[in-house]
Amino acid sequence: MIPLFSAERANKDIDLVQPLKRVAESHWYVLGKEVQGFEAEFAAYTGVEHCISVANGSDALEIALRGLGVKPGDRVVTVANAGFYGSTAIHAIGATPLYVDVDPKTLTLCPRALAGAVDSKPAAVIATHLYGQLTDIEEVARICRAADIPLVEDCAQAHGARRAGKRAGSFGTVSCFSFYPTKNLGALGDGGAVLTSEAALADTLRKLRQYGWTSKYEVTAPGGRNSRLDELQAAVLRAKLPLLDGWNAQRRAIARQYSAAFERLPLQLPPSLGDDYVAHLYVVRTEERPALMQALKQSGVGADIHYPIPDHRQPAYPQSSAAALPATEAACGSVMSLPCFPGMTQDEVAQVIAAVTDFFSTRR
Repeated sequence: MIPLFSAERANKDIDLVQPLKRVAESHWYVLGKEVQGFEAEFAAYTGVEHCISVANGSDALEIALRGLGVKPGDRVVTVANAGFYGSTAIHAIGATPLYVDVDPKTLTLCPRALAGAVDSKPAAVIATHLYGQLTDIEEVARICRAADIPLVEDCAQAHGARRAGKRAGSFGTVSCFSFYPTKNLGALGDGGAVLTSEAALADTLRKLRQYGWTSKYEVTAPGGRNSRLDELQAAVLRAKLPLLDGWNAQRRAIARQYSAAFERLPLQLPPSLGDDYVAHLYVVRTEERPALMQALKQSGVGADIHYPIPDHRQPAYPQSSAAALPATEAACGSVMSLPCFPGMTQDEVAQVIAAVTDFFSTRR
């Protein structure tokens, strides 16, 4: 079975023993030199001034919102097709998600829909770079600046994506990353980070990740928590960061082969294969999703759905309301992800292509 992702393949040529040994021999496991080193290196890579590492990507979103002053009862603009991660952070604060529709081509935040929502004066906007595809972030940022609303970039699936020389995470007021093992830059467990170029905001974020402390046992920032990236994960991420651009290039190369092979099939394909897409997931859209997924399974090809249930339809929050979201609803009913990860062999890529094309050849 070709997996959707293989950590074994992705980590095959990396020496992970030395970074872990270095931490073990230092006998310093939390907020030490490895964390400091990774924060400085990842900030420089992304093109921002400050990186504040945290325990995971969900904490990153929540801490970012708290750092921006979002409070219970506030509204936060977000999309409803991105796995509920942004919604989780909003609900954790006691704020309310204000769902707007996505662009039907990119499946990311639609600037026109955002422009219609900012008049209600939301406390913040979360723009998710979904599947590794940069949203129309320049226009989104322009709208937020004009309305004086802080912009949170959710970059959990877009490490290294760039447009016009700027990387994901450098466009907004603050940006959030996850380093879950399946991410383009993945740790050996959970991990996350919040990035910003605003010094005062960075200071607040550092307090919030550790109990709200200004100094040990002195709590000056309300809403603080224990959310720290440990030294072991930081050391692993430092070893992997120099390889990220090469891995992204491998992902794009697979995506290009898929798109070339599927061009004439009744599939909607990723809209970009350039540097603004790092192919975290290769997602196609089809009205025949159940049958195609079953055919792939029988052909030994792993596939999944990211994501089948829009946030405003989740059963835990039946009170959620949203304006009409036709593009969101259509996406959740038709998207499916194909294997696309560093370490895939050409034979495996060919097997995926054959399985998909064979399926549609029998439908004609």
